[in-house]
Amino acid sequence: MSTVLEKLDAMEVRYEKLAEELARPEVINNPQEFQRLAKAHADLAAIVETYREYKRVVQDLAAAKELIKESQDPELRALAEEERESLELRKDALEREIRKLLIPKDPNDEKNVIVEIRAGAGGEEAALFAGDLFRMYNRYAERQGWKTELLSAHPTELGGFKEVIFMVHGQGAYSQLKFESGVHRVQRVPATEAGGRIHTSTATVAVLPEAEEVEVEIDPADLRIDVYRSSGPGGQSVNTTDSAVRITHLPTGLVVSCQDEKSQHKNKEKALRILRARLLDKMQREQAEALAAQRKVQVGTGDRSERIRTYNFPQGRVTDHRIGMTWHQLNQVLDGELHPVIEALAEHERAEKLREMEA
Repeated sequence: MSTVLEKLDAMEVRYEKLAEELARPEVINNPQEFQRLAKAHADLAAIVETYREYKRVVQDLAAAKELIKESQDPELRALAEEERESLELRKDALEREIRKLLIPKDPNDEKNVIVEIRAGAGGEEAALFAGDLFRMYNRYAERQGWKTELLSAHPTELGGFKEVIFMVHGQGAYSQLKFESGVHRVQRVPATEAGGRIHTSTATVAVLPEAEEVEVEIDPADLRIDVYRSSGPGGQSVNTTDSAVRITHLPTGLVVSCQDEKSQHKNKEKALRILRARLLDKMQREQAEALAAQRKVQVGTGDRSERIRTYNFPQGRVTDHRIGMTWHQLNQVLDGELHPVIEALAEHERAEKLREMEA
C-alpha cells in the first residue's frame, strides 16, 4: 500500500494546485481553459475525498490503539476496543474503494456510441433476432434516460434487419454498452418454422465510441462519394431522387452507406459520423491491439460456434459466456432490463484490472 499512498499524496497535491488554478482571474476569463482544469479537478475529487477520509480513519485508529494501550480504566478500554474494531473495518473498506478508484478509466467511457447490429448465421430468423436486439438496446437506452438516433437500416420483409446502425446519446453510454460487442446467439422456434423445431441463429454487435472531428481528421481527397436511389425491403426503389450516399475511405477501404433520410446532405452527414467512429476504432486498435475494443475481434464471423451470450427461449434464460453467469429473466432482458447483466460484466472487468494492478 506504500506505493499507492505515494501516488495518492501526489494526486492530493495536484488536486489542491488545480483548485488554486481555477481561482485565478485569467483562467476564469478563459472558458476553454477553465473547462479543461475543472474537468481535471472533478476527475480527482472522488479519490482525493476518499483518501482524506482514509487518513482520518488511520489517525483515529492510531488514537484508539494508544488509548487501549495506556488506559487503566477497563470500561474506557472496552469502548476503545469497540471503536478500534469499527475503524479497522472502515479502513479495509476504504482501501478496497481506493484501489477501485485507482483503476485507469477508459478514455471513451463518457462518450456517445454508435451501435452496429448485423444478422449472422440463420437467414431470416437471424434478421428477426437482430431486430430483437435493436429493440432491446432502445428500451435499455430509454430506461437510462438516453436518446437514440437511427443512422442506417436495411430491413427485411418480415420486420427484421440485415443491418441496423444507430447512435446512443447519453453520458456514460460507452462505459455501459461496450460489453455488448460480440456475437449474440438465440435458440428458439422461429416464427418462420412450421415444424416447431428449435433453431440456433446469431447476430453480431459492434459498439464504437463516437469520434469527434478533432480526434479523427478526414481529408476530403481521401473520400469517394457515390449517390444512388434508396431501396426498401426486397430491393424496391423508395425514392425518386439520388438521396442515398455511399462513402469509401480510400486509404483504408472502409465503406459506409446511408439511405434513411430523404436528404442527400443528411445521409452524407450520418455516413461521415459512422466512418469517423470506425476510423477512431481502427486507430485505437492499432495503437493498442490488446484492447477488447478491436472491432473485428468483437464481432468475429457470426458463425454459430462463436458467441458472447446466448438467449435460450425454451428455458427462458440468458447466459453470458465470458463470465459464466445465467439469468432466468429472458423476457425482461429483451425488454431492456440489461442492468444486472451489464453490472456483472463491469464488476468482472474491475476485478481483472485490480488483479493486473496488484500483480
